Amino acid sequence: MDLTLVSIILAVLGSFELDLVALIGLVIIGIIIIVVIRLLLILIPAVLLGFAVWLLTGSLFWAGIAFLVVAALSILKKL
Repeated sequence: MDLTLVSIILAVLGSFELDLVALIGLVIIGIIIIVVIRLLLILIPAVLLGFAVWLLTGSLFWAGIAFLVVAALSILKKL
């Protein structure tokens, strides 16, 4: 085989491996983004209730408790 043919084959295979790694990386990033967005949508009611409790009481402790309770109930409902 000619040396240039070998170098062309190696260049193509190297490019293919790089494309495959990039594709796998993009798929993983996409899955992470989808999971984060779904989690944020589930937590919107908990955030709103926590904010309302904080406005009414002025206590971050009770706002946190309200947030955790509603967040836990929302996540359990999705299971």
